[in-house]
Amino acid sequence: MGTCCGPMWTAPAPPGIISLIVRHTFTPLNNNRLSNLCGPTDAHLRTIESGLQVGIAHRHEQFKVDGSKAKAQRALELLQALYEMADRTISEETVQLMLAGESTMPGSVEGAQNLTTRRADLKARTPVQAQYLDSIASNDISFGIGPAGTGKTYLAVACAVDALERSAVQRIVLTRPAVEAGEKLGFLPGDLGQKVDPYLRPLYDALYDLMGYEKVQKAFERNALEIAPLAFMRGRTLNNAFVILDEAQNTSVEQMKMF
Repeated sequence: MGTCCGPMWTAPAPPGIISLIVRHTFTPLNNNRLSNLCGPTDAHLRTIESGLQVGIAHRHEQFKVDGSKAKAQRALELLQALYEMADRTISEETVQLMLAGESTMPGSVEGAQNLTTRRADLKARTPVQAQYLDSIASNDISFGIGPAGTGKTYLAVACAVDALERSAVQRIVLTRPAVEAGEKLGFLPGDLGQKVDPYLRPLYDALYDLMGYEKVQKAFERNALEIAPLAFMRGRTLNNAFVILDEAQNTSVEQMKMF
């Protein structure tokens, strides 16, 4: 089984940053492992390039990583960790998790806190996720920043459900700006709730997975659960509530201060 070799993209090093070219040969040669490491049409390599701002080129088992010194070495460590687990197909989610988790193998982190949700196996899968959960538990305000698919919203909603189940809060308020993902949807039919519902669907999906459909509906009925666009949050009083602002990068400075 062979592997395809894609063109190398070289990230320009910022002024004052030392650029480094790192070379590595994976031995013994195993074409199946190399294929799983690179992913379909080198998709995993492109993900690492984009996440770390490096360039990766390879010819069979010989790899070359080009970028700033720290990021080039980080990319090589990540490639080596992925190669160790490349005896089977590697998912894109696994690559994203390892990018966000400082090259840690996906799986349960020792000592990670368990959350009280419908999913008994829910816990941090990387050290960074464990740190994220600890920050939410011990601080009034926490910011989650990272690539898509690394569990920022899902884990925050899980913490909110856990707090509601333990009666640490009386209600959960989930909000996000009503902004399209790059395209214009135009006029949306229906009442106000039907218009904003498509923007809030990711939050509903997380709640249904963590609480179950019937429990979510009952929580809405007794006002223990509320999902609203950010524009509706001005002037709200939020005592004994767990509030999550999703997709905050799409908010303006004024909206962030208001929230």
